[in-house]
Amino acid sequence: MKITVCAIGRLKAGPERDLWERYYIRLRCPLKIIELEERKKVPAVELKRLEGTLLTGAIPTGALVVALDERGKSFSSNDFANQISSWNNMGRNLTFLIGGSNGIDQSTLDNAHLTMSFGKATWPHMLARILLIEQLYRAEQILAGTPYHRV
Repeated sequence: MKITVCAIGRLKAGPERDLWERYYIRLRCPLKIIELEERKKVPAVELKRLEGTLLTGAIPTGALVVALDERGKSFSSNDFANQISSWNNMGRNLTFLIGGSNGIDQSTLDNAHLTMSFGKATWPHMLARILLIEQLYRAEQILAGTPYHRV
């Protein structure tokens, strides 16, 4: 299974990028990040719509799409690992969508196969990337039976 992360904004040098790289080099499955940016100065609602168009346009053909949104389904780490395994067994590539500071527009959310949350708290979109890649790494470790994930 190939995993793509389509994200609004660019992860600049600093602690967030360092954390991303820490998990990125550990992952066994192929992961690609596509960073997108809308540079037009427009009202927040319009920007959200334009970013949704960018995200949708970056989704690889045939991929199963998971949009990150605070109102989405929450998974325990074990449940997330099992879901990843299930998608892998289906032979589907996976794409995660991470919106900008205004979130993801409703039409993009509606077209995703699943809307997923990292809890009820709102996370800055750059930290959502870190949470996602850590959970992807943790899922690999759970499925491999390593001691990384302790209960």
